[in-house]
Amino acid sequence: MKTLSRTRSGLVAMAAVAALTLAACSDDADTDEDATTPEETSAETSDDADADAETEDTEGSDDAAGTPAAEVTDMGGNTVAIPSDPQSIIATDNRIFTTLAEWDVELSGAPVDLMPEGEDILSVYIDNPDIENIGNHREPDLEVFVTAAPDLILNGQRFTQYEEDIRGLIGDDTAFVNTNIDIENNTIDEELRALTTLLGDVFGRQAEAEQLIADFDASIERAAEAYDPEWSVVGLLTSGGSINYVAPSTGRAIGPVYDVLDLTPALDREGSTNHQGDDISVEAIAESNPDWILVLDRDSGAGTEDAATAQELIADSEALQNVTAVQEGNIIYLNPNFYTAEDIQHYTELFNDMADAFEAN
Repeated sequence: MKTLSRTRSGLVAMAAVAALTLAACSDDADTDEDATTPEETSAETSDDADADAETEDTEGSDDAAGTPAAEVTDMGGNTVAIPSDPQSIIATDNRIFTTLAEWDVELSGAPVDLMPEGEDILSVYIDNPDIENIGNHREPDLEVFVTAAPDLILNGQRFTQYEEDIRGLIGDDTAFVNTNIDIENNTIDEELRALTTLLGDVFGRQAEAEQLIADFDASIERAAEAYDPEWSVVGLLTSGGSINYVAPSTGRAIGPVYDVLDLTPALDREGSTNHQGDDISVEAIAESNPDWILVLDRDSGAGTEDAATAQELIADSEALQNVTAVQEGNIIYLNPNFYTAEDIQHYTELFNDMADAFEAN
């Protein structure tokens, strides 16, 4: 698969529809929810019989896994026919960018503005002038779904809200794959496994998908074995110079970790899925006296300049200095890029970091 701009019949008409749709989208409510396929090789030979034999050997080897699946069931339960050699691929879901980059999947369009620049692996997209930039989910350039002439679209997370608009811009021959995970009704680990399996099927990377899942499961097992249920945990999210609360299960990024590892909440208040966490006083955190603190620095993750870091906010909070977690150094800071990624790789990193900290205690 490779990036290739193609002209389709009806492109002018569709561009007009795109302009109308863009005007409509500008009034939408703002939300924060937020290829090179397996490399083909060929060998020249003067002996046709040897060439045929080589082809048969290749088809019977591990390279056969590089053939994309003809049909998949996406995260929305839709049956989607995947083109055998898509020439133009658009991806919008932050949870899949790292995986696609690891698999050398070339993109013709993506919301490059949402990709964390601190992730070196994503430079193949961020620094690629040939990728049409959709921008971000607040003011997306949906016309890219016309001009890039995609024959495969992977859409989810922050761009789920635009699915109907996108479908209205593409032809019936474009494969539309819903990659949005459902963590309201399922656990994050179940959904990330399902999503990774789906991507493996779409791109014929089943073996690589299985390895990602195996590494993910191993990190969960390590953290679970090292965790003592008597340890209490509180999740925090720093944003705009404030220390905010992340509720178990429902809270952004950290909330689902409680269910995966069966963590004991130090403070078990109800909370929202708000991307900035929920208001809480540092006195309430101090009173709950957690043994461990998990912290996501939203400002660093969002690239907010001149904002105090999570480490600085906690260190400068006089009320928190007598908390067990602070006194014993039991604070685990998530990779700031977690905020705009939340993919299987970053969760694997988090669980391994938690395992390292728990094992050392």
